[in-house]
Amino acid sequence: MEIKQIESFVRVAEMGSFSRASAALDIPQPSLSRHVRQLEQETRSHLFVRTGRGVELTEAGQCLLSHGQAILELTRKAQTELDALQGKFTGRVTVGLPPRVAMVLAPLLVKSFRSRWPKASISISEGLSVSLREDLILGRIEMAVLFDPSPSPKIEWQSLFQEDLVLCGRPTRAHPLPARIAAAELSRYPVMLPAMPNAIRSLIETHCGARGIVLNVVAELDSVQSLLKLAVDGQGYAIVPRGSASKLGPGVKVSSIENPDIRNNLVLAFSRQRLLSRLGQATFDLIVAHDVGALLTG
Repeated sequence: MEIKQIESFVRVAEMGSFSRASAALDIPQPSLSRHVRQLEQETRSHLFVRTGRGVELTEAGQCLLSHGQAILELTRKAQTELDALQGKFTGRVTVGLPPRVAMVLAPLLVKSFRSRWPKASISISEGLSVSLREDLILGRIEMAVLFDPSPSPKIEWQSLFQEDLVLCGRPTRAHPLPARIAAAELSRYPVMLPAMPNAIRSLIETHCGARGIVLNVVAELDSVQSLLKLAVDGQGYAIVPRGSASKLGPGVKVSSIENPDIRNNLVLAFSRQRLLSRLGQATFDLIVAHDVGALLTG
């Protein structure tokens, strides 16, 4: 088997079409068909069946696909490692960032990455921590910045920053907002929280549930920024990371939650099942070198 044959087969399988794979690989379709035919001859198996919408894998093709994808990934990593030994980085690294982190970190990360390794490329995927954690385990991304990921034997991480959660909104006589508030007192407030699944929501539910604190949840929204807008409008009281509530304007107050503190842990994670390439490790170190805590709270 040759690498070009395997690459042709994998692209056709992933795209379900010889014409689309031909365009993606930028090679003539007859050459693509020849590569696949040669691979079928070598494996003594039919790999595709034609349908009205393109092609589908046979049972043999399905068996070969996972091996072919692994071979291409190993080939890519090998080339990256060889380039790194020569003092240069090539290839591509994929990093997952939650929206709030991406807003402040992505511009600096891309700029510093490009200045160091102009022949390499970086891909940033934005999403909630729950989704990014799944992508990391499935191998869709190489590393991810996550808020309070659930423990898993498949991933490990390095803590970047810990941030207190606070209660914020417009104080009233019925619902004053002192400088500090006990967690047990949260049940007296009409609170607004991120909708599940969400790392912040899970953290709040875990702390409150363990202490028998029943929250009066009046609204759930996906975005922390949307929660803050409603809090500013006087629609309720948002429980959010302190850095998010740093600039809310006049008339809005912030209460520190204590007894106990509810603290968000921001980590940089990678999969134990997929060793970081040299470029990946260098990118990991580059992210750690940025003061993410200062970026979020500044």
